[in-house]
Amino acid sequence: MAKQSENSVRTVADNRKARFAYEILDTLEAGLVLTGTEVKSLREGHANIQESYASVEDGEIWLINAHIPEYLAGNRFNHDPRRRRKLLLNKREMARLAQSVEREGMTMVPLKLYFNERGLAKLQLAVARGKKLHDKRETMKQRDWNREKARLLKERG
Repeated sequence: MAKQSENSVRTVADNRKARFAYEILDTLEAGLVLTGTEVKSLREGHANIQESYASVEDGEIWLINAHIPEYLAGNRFNHDPRRRRKLLLNKREMARLAQSVEREGMTMVPLKLYFNERGLAKLQLAVARGKKLHDKRETMKQRDWNREKARLLKERG
């Protein structure tokens, strides 16, 4: 079995719907406070961040509604799959996120959950604004046109 290269980033969960439903304004990387069985479950590639979001509570930022299933060999020390998980950011980043969410009506949406080069679980968090229905239609039209254009160019040569 070939060993994975040391400098690779391994994606565990990807929130592809977020880029369709939200206008992404800014992204940043955050660490997660996890238990041992959560890390083992993530290393097996099990996680879902589709309906999750981040919230500011008591000066800290929490990941809410992310689903990391129980580790099968975890017995009685297993974790709750939908528990709230604390995000690790520095004070300046937390203050900037809290300000943009409170003042400008933005939301914090997780885009990707992955292991970085050092093997630490990280979350790519985005500050986003929800798209209106007509914006979503425009995105669908653009995506369909790009697909059609690629098909035509492939047929031509």
